[in-house]
Amino acid sequence: MDGIINVYKERGYTSFDVVAKLRGILHERRVGHTGTLDPEAEGVLPVCVGQATKACELLLDKDKEYEAVLLFGMETDTQDITGKILSNRVVTADAEEAQQALLSFVGTYQQIPPMYSALKVNGKKLYELAREGKTVERAPRPVTIYSIKILETIFSQISERSVSDENTIRFLVTCSKGTYIRTLCEDVGRKLGCGGCMKSLKRTRVSSFLESESYTLSEIERISKDGRMEEILMPIDRLFLSYPVLRMRAGADKSLHNGNKLYPGEVFLEAKEEEMEASFRVYDSSGKFYALYRYDPAQDCYRNIKMFAICPT
Repeated sequence: MDGIINVYKERGYTSFDVVAKLRGILHERRVGHTGTLDPEAEGVLPVCVGQATKACELLLDKDKEYEAVLLFGMETDTQDITGKILSNRVVTADAEEAQQALLSFVGTYQQIPPMYSALKVNGKKLYELAREGKTVERAPRPVTIYSIKILETIFSQISERSVSDENTIRFLVTCSKGTYIRTLCEDVGRKLGCGGCMKSLKRTRVSSFLESESYTLSEIERISKDGRMEEILMPIDRLFLSYPVLRMRAGADKSLHNGNKLYPGEVFLEAKEEEMEASFRVYDSSGKFYALYRYDPAQDCYRNIKMFAICPT
């Protein structure tokens, strides 16, 4: 079984939980997720199966979309409402000022990764250090917020506010890899001067994988028992639809099947001149997807990056 399953991760599951359960459901050892999603978050988690696990790291680089709720006036050690409260302050800004503070983060900015994250320092995950009560210095990293759409704003009247009021903005954000929405929420709250944290998070898209096309673990288990996995198992090349295509000419398949260099006379090129430096998805003469290749102008050939199909014997 080779391909990608668009899983809807429900709250309470870790990404590792999803992988472990799918191994049991599919009776397949080679299962890997494409980027962690916090246990209390929900949403799209593409999972690679079989030969597709070779592409797991490639999906980590894809842009993502989230629906989040930002709670103003509270800061926690985890940057979301599940953590220990560090401060509780009255929100003195109005709704329009809060919206503008959020929208000001569109673009590239330097974000400091949270302590409660899976990033490693000296071989140890940051959240493991955080649970030991340790804090280490983290270098800021550039992240890009491509867009923010405000969906709902709930703010009480300034004259009626107290530290117990819940002033929130629900928003849709599209961002680059490595962006922590929890940290974005805290950064917005600090810019506004009252603090902030993330109240909820749902990932609605990873690259071309959409929430509307995702399946919960219970749905996948039922589909698997019914013998209908082919209905939801997406082909590996779904990951690379934006890449130009090389197709092998009849009689030249052996070079591709063996992962050898490919020369212009062996392939049909479906690309523009400006795409010659790009990665290509390569199909044999029967139309089966096999690999990713990159053009080498020095030798006027295409070199294998990664194979995804088992060569026929």
